[in-house]
Amino acid sequence: MAKKKIEVQGTEISINLNKDDEYISLTDIAKKFNKENPSSLIINWLRNKETIEFLGVWETLYNPDFNLIEFDKIKSQAGFNRFVISSSKWIKSTNSIGITSSAGRYGGTFAHKDIALGFCYWLSPPFQLYLIKEFQRLKVQEAHQQQLEWTVQKITDNLDEARNLIKTLPFKQDENKTLLNKRNKTK
Repeated sequence: MAKKKIEVQGTEISINLNKDDEYISLTDIAKKFNKENPSSLIINWLRNKETIEFLGVWETLYNPDFNLIEFDKIKSQAGFNRFVISSSKWIKSTNSIGITSSAGRYGGTFAHKDIALGFCYWLSPPFQLYLIKEFQRLKVQEAHQQQLEWTVQKITDNLDEARNLIKTLPFKQDENKTLLNKRNKTK
């Protein structure tokens, strides 16, 4: 997974590339609001019935292996005071692809950008807007970089074609060098 980072209101947020989709760190976002225990915010968000419904629709749209039977069981319990589910349990039970979770120093909970924006809205709509703005800035920067790389590649390809064309000209090799040297001296 390729990693990038953006900064939103003084908070550094990691973005992973997973199968050509961007996954934003829910853990990093939650740290903005609860440094000591960010996972508690993620668990509280997952307890919400609307969150479970949203995740179910997202997974149904994008995940052909989504476990609808387990989803229905979870959905029937969501919203009750006694209902608690971790991101790991959600992933394991439903075969979710929209949320990923890993333990360890560089681990954390990541969610597809669509889901991460829903989490941001639940936490703080203003923070969500700042995240959207910064994410869009990153996309413009990446597009500019890709365009620049494409342009450099095109120039390189054209130079290679010109070199190959010069080699095929019917002139003697020494005459070609003389012509090139004269052109270089006049410039």
